[in-house]
Amino acid sequence: MKKLVIASNNPGKLREFQFLLQPLGIEVLTQAQLGIAEAEEPHVTFIENALAKARHVSRLSGLPALADDSGICVTALGGAPGVQSARYAGDNPKSDQRNNEKLLQDMQGVADRRAHYYCVLVLLHHADDPQPLIAEGEWHGEIAHEERGEGGFGYDPLFWLPELGKMSAELSRDEKHAISHRGKAMKVLLHKLQSGNGA
Repeated sequence: MKKLVIASNNPGKLREFQFLLQPLGIEVLTQAQLGIAEAEEPHVTFIENALAKARHVSRLSGLPALADDSGICVTALGGAPGVQSARYAGDNPKSDQRNNEKLLQDMQGVADRRAHYYCVLVLLHHADDPQPLIAEGEWHGEIAHEERGEGGFGYDPLFWLPELGKMSAELSRDEKHAISHRGKAMKVLLHKLQSGNGA
């Protein structure tokens, strides 16, 4: 596999994928570079949405496609924002800042602050690939009471890591990739590719 299209227009995700895929020597293209619009994500599970995105991009590009669906799941909110993480505060426009403000508002007075980031990666060699490569990762922490830190994206300024005494947004890129949900899922995917499962 020489080329791969990432089924995302999220600049934060694109930076992470390009960094994580460097060791394999695969040329990473984005769907925007190929003029491909974002796929619909109507499903209630991360895996179904990731499959839909990968199929859409692979079909229109004729190339292997990698899609991720990820989000933050808050225990006290029954797993919300979940698959709606990117548009928790609405679509008009999608905004990390507005999403964080809504989450803080919804968590007012809530004692149980447990939450985890979840990521599922789906790699299709072609649009009708009957055996997609699937890799998952989880990253557990808590929802803080206020934002802190300048790094990362999404809910990182609110994602508190008790064992490190830091917010996700206070980690360096290398620190984050070593322990994040996407970093963990990517390690599983890379292992599958390097062991020949993705040949």
